[in-house]
Amino acid sequence: MIIAIDGFSSTGKSTVAKRLATALDFIYVDTGAMYRMVALTAVREGLVHAGVLDEDALMGHLPELTLGFRRGEHGENLAVLNGELVEAEIRTMEINRIVSRVSSIPAVRRQLVAQQQRMGLGQNLVMDGRDIGTIVFPKAELKIFMTADADIRAERRLAELRSKGDYTVSLAEVKSNLLQRDAEDQARVDSPLLKAVDARDLDNSHISPDEVFQTAWDWAKEKM
Repeated sequence: MIIAIDGFSSTGKSTVAKRLATALDFIYVDTGAMYRMVALTAVREGLVHAGVLDEDALMGHLPELTLGFRRGEHGENLAVLNGELVEAEIRTMEINRIVSRVSSIPAVRRQLVAQQQRMGLGQNLVMDGRDIGTIVFPKAELKIFMTADADIRAERRLAELRSKGDYTVSLAEVKSNLLQRDAEDQARVDSPLLKAVDARDLDNSHISPDEVFQTAWDWAKEKM
């Protein structure tokens, strides 16, 4: 069984996906982290200049990348790039600013989508991202599309950054970045952010994480 959870940035996709996967004993895959690892590579290799990404140079590094995940001591999902734990490095504002640009590159999307589809072969899986129910697993048994008010999303992302020790950005900057990413994700030609026609809407602007989980859990059990 495949459960696809799509939606905008900071809508709580990963939170509910992780919890649902744990409760169902399914495998969890954070596709956003995969694109963030590619973005981190671009930054580390000096391929971003004044906000402009050298796409051709990044293509040369793609064959060298091994993207994976490791289970943390508290059961959390941790991003691993070429054997290195990079979970903290991929969650910064620096990566936030370029990850939508990286994810819009057709060659990047094709490589990562193929890898994501291989992960789902013969396995029970919960995967969250922006094109899971439309491109990666269009035949997923359950598709959820998550939304939330932009101001609430910005406050959540700022709190996440603060918890990681980043006090260099303002709420206004975080919201601007979120709205820019929304626009870029929806406008890209290759695998844009779209709600699948058979996806169920889950707006978590004014409900608790427990209520979000309960809704997703009820939908999953119904499909099972």
